[in-house]
Amino acid sequence: MSRNEADVLNTSPAAQPRTSGEEQQLPLFSADALRAVARDESKWRRDTLEPLTSRKGPWKKDFTTVSGMEVNPLATPNDVAALDFHRDLAFPGEFPYTRGIHPTGYRGRLYTMRQFAGFGTAKQTNERFKYLLAAGQTGLSTAFHLPTLYGYDSDHHFAAGEVGKCGVAIDSLADMEVLFEGINLEDVTVSMTINSTAPILLAMYLAVAQKQGADWKKISGTLQNDILKEYIAQKEYIYPPRPSMRLITDIFRYCAENVPKYNTISISGYHIREAGSTALQELAFTLRDGMEYVEYGVRAGLDIDEFAPRLSFFFNSHNDLFEEVAKFRAARRVWAKVMRDRYGAKDPRSWMLRFHTQTAGCSLTAQQPYNNIVRVTIQALAAVLGGTQSLHTNSLDETLALPTERAAGIALRTQQIIAHESGVINTIDPLGGSFFIEELTDRMEKGCFEYIEKIDQFGGMVEAIEAGFPQREIWDAAYQFQRSIDSGEKIVVGVNAFRNETEDPYDALYIDESVTGEQLAGLARLRAARDARAVEQTLQALRNAAADPNVNTMPFIIDAVKAYATVGEVSDAFRDVFGTYQEPALF
Repeated sequence: MSRNEADVLNTSPAAQPRTSGEEQQLPLFSADALRAVARDESKWRRDTLEPLTSRKGPWKKDFTTVSGMEVNPLATPNDVAALDFHRDLAFPGEFPYTRGIHPTGYRGRLYTMRQFAGFGTAKQTNERFKYLLAAGQTGLSTAFHLPTLYGYDSDHHFAAGEVGKCGVAIDSLADMEVLFEGINLEDVTVSMTINSTAPILLAMYLAVAQKQGADWKKISGTLQNDILKEYIAQKEYIYPPRPSMRLITDIFRYCAENVPKYNTISISGYHIREAGSTALQELAFTLRDGMEYVEYGVRAGLDIDEFAPRLSFFFNSHNDLFEEVAKFRAARRVWAKVMRDRYGAKDPRSWMLRFHTQTAGCSLTAQQPYNNIVRVTIQALAAVLGGTQSLHTNSLDETLALPTERAAGIALRTQQIIAHESGVINTIDPLGGSFFIEELTDRMEKGCFEYIEKIDQFGGMVEAIEAGFPQREIWDAAYQFQRSIDSGEKIVVGVNAFRNETEDPYDALYIDESVTGEQLAGLARLRAARDARAVEQTLQALRNAAADPNVNTMPFIIDAVKAYATVGEVSDAFRDVFGTYQEPALF
């Protein structure tokens, strides 16, 4: 074998030195076969391809992914020459989980079908929850309005004009009781998209479950609770990074002891992608955020195998089907290697990357909104082919407003048709072994580790955020993508090509201003009826606990919400101790 041929076989990302604990290598291609393919490919290019392309040329200029990654025009075994079955693929349910974390794939259990729901009052959202459950949805995803996300009550002046507009208004335990009235929390998993105020909403959720008589050791669900991506992308932060990380480790510890089936964090690449990142940046920054949470948990004295199995992830699924599938497969492989080989986790459950997927809101267009049904279908298919554990499909009208009941129903039916009519769930990892998919998965893995190394050089993700590194990377990517649309290099149907001169108006969901009056009246009644002295006592106890880094704040938050302290009041107690975060100017 020549030196060049040896390089082809041994220099791909998958051919790096193996770490302890890995299986005996099992390359999938022989040197003779690779030489023969290389020889035949050269002949094909010379005799068949080049005469055609030199005469006609490509019919378009841009053959890159949505993220701008160059696409291999024709993958062959030589593109994955160093692919090793045990190290890089293995079987489903086995390290490194490239082919999935469950041995049976979807044949054993279908992905959880969720539709993001939350608008107006708790009563209105409760009705939407029940509609979706009756339509066959298998899990609930809760959207909260902006005041709750930022730690303000509905009667705060910052909340003016925002009450119930982009999520459900939750001010107190009384609202949370109405939100889940008639829904048995032992029987349904509940995801809550909440970050800065995550401990407060979790405390309310646990209090409601307790009032229902539910066993905390049986309830399951997911708390987003990912503050790092707020500093990177979504900007719904309250406190500085380090005290915010302390609150997250408090949740890790409390739930490990008291709510063992609950996923205590959903490390979210979704919002990173929505801010304009590439697929690779979404992958790398999300996994490095996850690593940061692991490091903070270990520093807080937690056993990695006690909290890591309850970590979960939340990814975006965009339009480029193959790029997204490769991203999901690479995510499992990178996380497994990092958890086992970098952090020394011993429990295989700590190595498994479990994730929820939401289709790409940023890809939806106000122009020709019914086209969004097709986009969402492609994105949902990518998530299923990539092995997601849970899926939310956006509604066709979410670029205009919160979804109407009809649009949410179509989005749910999209999931159900993929699951029950397309046949893609019948086999595990159906695109596994594709030369193209495996080569793209390797590229995703290699690029991810390169980003992780850069962030490590800053000292960690918190330090990288403080230096503005991930933010600048996302800004640059978003700028380049917008330029490609403005120039027409990338086509967005109905936006920069195939436009209609006139469009019929779409009847979007409108949140009436009466919601504000109803919510404020309920909040006033609560303040008048509760024991004000008990509220203040619990809030002062919480301030004292927050001031002591050795005390877990969760029991004190639960006491406060049970006394009907509001989201704003509990948030203010933390503001008194931690202060608030002001993002530095970045250019």
